[in-house]
Amino acid sequence: MLKPLRQGLPPLDPAAVSSAASCSLPARYEAVREARRFTRGTLEQWDVGDRFDDICLVVSELVTNALRHALPGDGGMDPSASVRLHLMRWAERLVCAVRDPSHETPVARAAGDHAAESGRGLFLVESFSDGWGWHPLAGTLNGKVVWALFRLPPGA
Repeated sequence: MLKPLRQGLPPLDPAAVSSAASCSLPARYEAVREARRFTRGTLEQWDVGDRFDDICLVVSELVTNALRHALPGDGGMDPSASVRLHLMRWAERLVCAVRDPSHETPVARAAGDHAAESGRGLFLVESFSDGWGWHPLAGTLNGKVVWALFRLPPGA
């Protein structure tokens, strides 16, 4: 069973970030591959220990969800729309955050919904991260951010 979806910021002080990286991703499905490549390169520099594969999988799921569910259009991609991937590291924590232009609340399907061919991405995010949630953007920014938190081994 999935934990209730948390609306709010990750429980970390943004001023204490030790490393950060971000990239803009175009509104096309090839962006998932680009996100994985960017994430792998960043994580190799940061030495995140045994969480490497978990983080890469979760980034793929978050970006896929943003492209599939959050971009405007009738199933086709709007070339002017984009998503943004942020990776932020604290001493023993890492957050992956994907910003998209939608105001829709992310909806997780139950793991037992075997009839669905898709829709289990947030279940994977829940399974492989140590916490996740979302928050709407404020001010002049439109959309939302969906984030996942990872605990890192001490000294990683």
